[in-house]
Amino acid sequence: MSLFRYETHLHTSEASACAILSAKEHVRYYKEAGYAGIIVTDHFFNGNTSISRELPWEEWVNQFCVGFENAKAEGDKIGLKVFFGWETNFDATEFLIYGLDKEWLMNHPEILSWSVEEQYKRIHEAGGFIVHAHPYRIRPYIKEIRLFPKFVDAVEAINVGNHNDIFDRQALIYARKNKLPVTAGTDAHGKEHLHSGVAFHYEIENIQEFIEGIRAGKGELIRPS
Repeated sequence: MSLFRYETHLHTSEASACAILSAKEHVRYYKEAGYAGIIVTDHFFNGNTSISRELPWEEWVNQFCVGFENAKAEGDKIGLKVFFGWETNFDATEFLIYGLDKEWLMNHPEILSWSVEEQYKRIHEAGGFIVHAHPYRIRPYIKEIRLFPKFVDAVEAINVGNHNDIFDRQALIYARKNKLPVTAGTDAHGKEHLHSGVAFHYEIENIQEFIEGIRAGKGELIRPS
């Protein structure tokens, strides 16, 4: 039976300061690699964004979404599904947000003042989904590992950008202990030699179908090799 593969964690050079490839380049790469789709998760206002924080909120959101919009246009052209998300940052603890859109962001500039707990409440009220990204990653900029099992919907159990299998194993143990679903992603910036993601036995048509599949445990984690 065929598997449909989806990249769940990807940054574009249009909106993430650390990204190497543009949205269009990512789309072409993943199409050639045999993926069925990608979720664009650029770094948000409180993370490693490439968009000036001096801009008014609506203009900032417009520019922030250009990476996704460019990817979507290219994906529609060449036959790769492209879905929207973002990666938000709380003192180096990061979360992937799925299920909401540009219009929702436009209408919620107060998002910048939310705590992790408030984020969970408000994202859920709007029908969104929160994944704790690379929860056990150790880097010089990460002062401490902070876990929020009551305020996330899933855990990223494989993250190629960790460059350390121990971090992934710790994340999987944490997810199982707290009975949380798991995801996997490349944390793609461009030029990676290994790739990950989540595969399904059916094609995903929209981000809500992806969320439902993760909740139901229907996704298979793609292990980089």
